[in-house]
Amino acid sequence: MTAETATAVAQGAIKKGDVLAVARVAAIQSSKRTADLLPLCHPLLIGAVSVNFEINDTSIDIEAQVEAVDRTGVEMEALTACSIAALTIYDMCKSLDRSMVISEIALWEKTGGRSGHYRRSGHAAGSKTE
Repeated sequence: MTAETATAVAQGAIKKGDVLAVARVAAIQSSKRTADLLPLCHPLLIGAVSVNFEINDTSIDIEAQVEAVDRTGVEMEALTACSIAALTIYDMCKSLDRSMVISEIALWEKTGGRSGHYRRSGHAAGSKTE
């Protein structure tokens, strides 16, 4: 995004409202509806979802952590949360900046589930999605 857009988000100056608050709610709601969005994805009882944002000069980093007690992991729920948060930010800011790009959606770390622990190489423990 442009620096002007990032600044407007940080200052709460986007006409549609508080971008990050709306994006956080969208992320949480979408993580709970992942099975409705992705064919063959199992519905899970989500125990907790946290979504954090870091505003940079020309970007906003999105981090989602999803927790559930189940026999399968919740990586799809976390990735869905990040994706929908990014789309929400785009939607709310598009009148100011249609050149925004959504990129680098990736699983950073996963614990539990049948496949066990996964951590993307080169990244510290506890970072990004779980």
